[in-house]
Amino acid sequence: MNGPRLWFQSMPSFDKRWTLFLDRDGVINIEKTGGYILSWEEFRFEEGAVEALVRLSSLFGRIVVVTNQRGVGRGLMSKEDLEDIHLRMRAVIQQAGGRVDAVYACTDVTDDSFCRKPQVGMAYWARRDFPDIDFARSVMVGNSESDMRFGRALGMYTVWIASVHPFPSPGLADEVWPSLKAWAFSFEGGESQP
Repeated sequence: MNGPRLWFQSMPSFDKRWTLFLDRDGVINIEKTGGYILSWEEFRFEEGAVEALVRLSSLFGRIVVVTNQRGVGRGLMSKEDLEDIHLRMRAVIQQAGGRVDAVYACTDVTDDSFCRKPQVGMAYWARRDFPDIDFARSVMVGNSESDMRFGRALGMYTVWIASVHPFPSPGLADEVWPSLKAWAFSFEGGESQP
């Protein structure tokens, strides 16, 4: 195991019927504290994140990224800049043997936007595109309290990555791990074990 499981409540058995929802900054790539990743040149994968996504691609039937990106709404980057980052990110993951089936980004500035986590709009965008998504058979992996609240609002299993932000409020995370890699390689065999 790559790092200790910091906290754990109860783990379901994941299989191809499950969808994995992932936050981006601080989970897949190194978060830019106090700022935004504005170009591919600034994007750096978290250590082991690509390997983790290869592993998770063999476990989950669908993998989607849901990310708040108000740097676009604030005029610090264009939608095309953001799409370029995501195209390149997905290409690297695919070349390694993994996959991300879709990326959903909320570029709105205001916290009360329907698509901005912890609001659930991006989850419904994903289910519009992939009608087989069942939120009760979904996992939200993120590193902020808004990620955990997003998952909880939809009845998802929640995994907190303790990379940058303070620990979430009690009851929001089913598991806590130091990195996506540590969580991904905690499973034995082809499915996770309780």
